[in-house]
This record gives sequence, C-alpha cells and structure tokens, in this order.
Amino acid sequence: MNTKRIVEAILFAANKPMTVKQIQETFPELEQPDTLEIQTALEAIAQDYLTRPIGLKKLASGYRFQIREGVAPWVTRLFEEKPPRYSRALLETLSIIAYRQPVTRGEIEDIRGVGVSSGIIHTLLEREWIRVIAHKEVPGRPALYGTTKQFLDYFNLTSLNELPTLDEITHLDFSNDTAQQEPRERSQTDPAETQIPRQAAEQETEPGRQAASEAGNGNIRTLH
Repeated sequence: MNTKRIVEAILFAANKPMTVKQIQETFPELEQPDTLEIQTALEAIAQDYLTRPIGLKKLASGYRFQIREGVAPWVTRLFEEKPPRYSRALLETLSIIAYRQPVTRGEIEDIRGVGVSSGIIHTLLEREWIRVIAHKEVPGRPALYGTTKQFLDYFNLTSLNELPTLDEITHLDFSNDTAQQEPRERSQTDPAETQIPRQAAEQETEPGRQAASEAGNGNIRTLH
C-alpha cells in the first residue's frame, strides 16, 4: 500500500478540506495507516507540488489542493459565475467580528458609528463565516458573534493568528477608498464623532477585501 499516492488521490477527489483523522478514516479499518504516516505523506505531497501551479494548502478545516494565485485569472475564465462582490459595510462588520470577537451587534455599531442592517448579519450567518457563540449576560442577552472555520478556509487562513496585526494595517493607503453603506444603514452620530471609529474599521477591513477579491467564486481556491 502506497500511503502517499492514496492520500494524494483522496485529497484530489474530496470536495472539502480534510483533516488527518478524516483521511485516515477513508482507509479500510484493517489497513488504516497511523496519523504520523499520513502527516509524513502530506508533507511529502506538499514538497512535490512546490513548483507546480497547484499546491497543497493547510487550512483551519484541514488540507486541500488549490491553484496558485498567479494562475487564478486564467482559471476564473472557466466559470460563468462572476466573483461575489461585498459591500464596504459587510466587510467592515466581518473585520470587526474577526478582530474583536466575541462581539455583539451593538458593539459593532458603536465601533462603526452606524447601524448594522439585519441583512448583513444574515448574509454572514448564511455563508457560515460567523456564528453565535454565546449570549452576553446583560439585559436582552444579545448574541455574541465570532468567526468560523469556514471563514478561515475562505480567506486561506489556518488560524486567526495569521490575520495581519493592526500595526501592519495602519501602513496601508486608504486615500482612494470611498465608503459604501448598505441602504438600510443609519448614522448613529455626526461625522466628526464617527471619523476615528470609521478609520479603524477601514483599517481592519482591507485584508478581508483583498482576500475576497483574489479568492473569486466558490469554485476557485488559490494559494496565498
């Protein structure tokens, strides 16, 4: 039994990232290699693909093959579906949840300086990028939101520790960026009062916007 070849075939056929344990369970019970052997096979496969347009990527949910970022523009032409475009408001909300979690909707609104539409929260929940992880022990018991493994997978991250630090983001140029609000958003304070929190949200947003643009639709998986 060539474990490496079998693991490679399993990952090619899989329609989702697979953990070492999941890979192990695809083998017949009496032929299952131990997890160390599978991990060694994964490392060898990754080395084999270093110079190829496809590579093996470790994500929060496991391992999967992805095309490399440099060839993504050509591969996207195979798909009629246009890459999804997300509003500034949605990306700001997602960024705040990623960096400040667990966080309530009210706390997100305080940071952004505008109300967060129910549509934004619904979209993020529907895409399984965020989830309710608890309820805050205050009157009304508002939901506390946090990100999911699907969020990490979509943006090619293994853990939240791979997000850029806020110090790194402050060096990005947002001078040509224009704000985009959801139709149902409402201002909570005047512009002078919201300038600082809005800038902070913009700084947290850029990594997510860039990754979403590069990732394209759900059929394109790029290595970063």
